[in-house]
Amino acid sequence: AGGAAASMAGPTSRARVAYIHDPEVSQFYYGPGHPMKPQRMQVAHQLILGYELHRKMSCYTPHKANDQEMRKFHTEEYIDFLLSVSPDNVHLMQDRMEKHNLGPVGESDCPVFDGLFSHCQLVAGGSIDAARRIIDGSADVAINWAGGFHHAMADDASGFCYVNDIVLAILELLKFYPRVLYVDIDVHHGDGVQDAFAKTDRVMTVSFHKWDGQFFPQTGKLSEIGEGAGTYCSVNVPLHDGIEDRQFEEIFKPIIREAMGTYNPSVIVLQCGADSLAGDRLGPFSLSVGAHGECGRFLKTFGVPMLVIGGGGYVIPNVARCWAFETAVLTDTEVPDDLPWTDYWHYFAPSYRLHGDLRHKYKTKVPNFNTTESLEKVRNTVLQNLRCLQGAPSVQMKQMPPAFLSVDMNSEDEDSLTDQQRLVLDMQKHVEHPGEFYPPEARERNLEMNTGGRLSPTASG
Repeated sequence: AGGAAASMAGPTSRARVAYIHDPEVSQFYYGPGHPMKPQRMQVAHQLILGYELHRKMSCYTPHKANDQEMRKFHTEEYIDFLLSVSPDNVHLMQDRMEKHNLGPVGESDCPVFDGLFSHCQLVAGGSIDAARRIIDGSADVAINWAGGFHHAMADDASGFCYVNDIVLAILELLKFYPRVLYVDIDVHHGDGVQDAFAKTDRVMTVSFHKWDGQFFPQTGKLSEIGEGAGTYCSVNVPLHDGIEDRQFEEIFKPIIREAMGTYNPSVIVLQCGADSLAGDRLGPFSLSVGAHGECGRFLKTFGVPMLVIGGGGYVIPNVARCWAFETAVLTDTEVPDDLPWTDYWHYFAPSYRLHGDLRHKYKTKVPNFNTTESLEKVRNTVLQNLRCLQGAPSVQMKQMPPAFLSVDMNSEDEDSLTDQQRLVLDMQKHVEHPGEFYPPEARERNLEMNTGGRLSPTASG
């Protein structure tokens, strides 16, 4: 079961990297004063091009996920609502907006802005496509910086997130891989992903975040460890304001090393929310770009296929610095500290450096409330919980057709399919596993979890 990782280039080999990007994703506007600025995607992309990192990757434009793809996790009613709501009709849909936690521009964390559903399609399609590049063996690492919307729930929006592209990508990976390790280094707890998989042992979620009971989303305390078959597979590492590079590394690496050894994942999903950097508008951590990138570098040394996505981050030049540097790390490329010239050159004043001071001149340093004792307590508790797993969960496997034979489930032209494609189509029609969370509508459509590729759990797995 753990052999799925064998195709990944070893720690000393150059990984094959797929890069998913569509410039349209940066053109949406959450409204005046809203912290989320999709323009950050284009600023980051320009740095990546300026460093010529695109020459080290296979570059893809994502497809726009359709409503049926989104309904693999989200409820029918919620996706129908996202399809129909617009700034022009919000006054007619007040009850449904309140139910699904959306509101008018300027009045909500999750505003109904122009092109909302197209935004959801690009975000979800990019992460699904990144997962497929891992599945089909064309990449060892797949990057979608436009993804990472980890707060979205099955039936509502939350924390600037409308569709949970991460859950959709993981569901895609579960068609082929027995175990997925999800690692989240956003300053906010990855609550939507944890909730989706809290009752299964096929996904382990590990979230490093601020927690004090009040900070959004008010979840992710140490005692949240999963439920039922998923007990000990929800791993939460609650931290305090001001945590610095050395402290973060000293808690991140032992926990990840234990998770990798005990859980033995077949594939990794890394959410790289940049709001854990120093100087962020919403995040009170004090991490450097180098320390943030070290998380991806460390995970890469295990030689397991990895899907890497974005997340939070509310100071545009810092987000761009972070994701450009992490792209360099993932492509095994040394880049100079002097930033390349781009159309956004003025954003990086006054240092014009990759590893420059991240704090705005008016923003003071956040006091560090993480003590040696508090961090040791968290680390020791998490390590003890991980050891309670007593080895990686087993999944009964059966051979399945190769990934490249995967076919469009929405196609009506089944007469033109080969016998192998018919087999894949039949298998893809059954994608639910009793351990995963699916909305009731999905349960009616799907009878069992089929992992749809080289290897798949049987119904009893």
